[in-house]
Amino acid sequence: MTIDALYAEALSLSDDQRAELVDRLLGSLPAEIPSALHPAWRNVVQRRSAELDSGTVTPVPWDEVRKSAWEVAGGSGFA
Repeated sequence: MTIDALYAEALSLSDDQRAELVDRLLGSLPAEIPSALHPAWRNVVQRRSAELDSGTVTPVPWDEVRKSAWEVAGGSGFA
């Protein structure tokens, strides 16, 4: 299956199913993926990493962020 065919198939999913697919795909990416990000996002990642390293911000576990985001969005979320 080509990426284009897979993309077309994914578009037939419901909004919640597409969001779950995106979440699963992002979760499957290796930690070094920021080097493949668009330059604008790379700058954000570098800035946020520096904030974490300096202790300026406190990290929040992804599971908590995802749960909170789904609650704010009014979605049921997923595991």
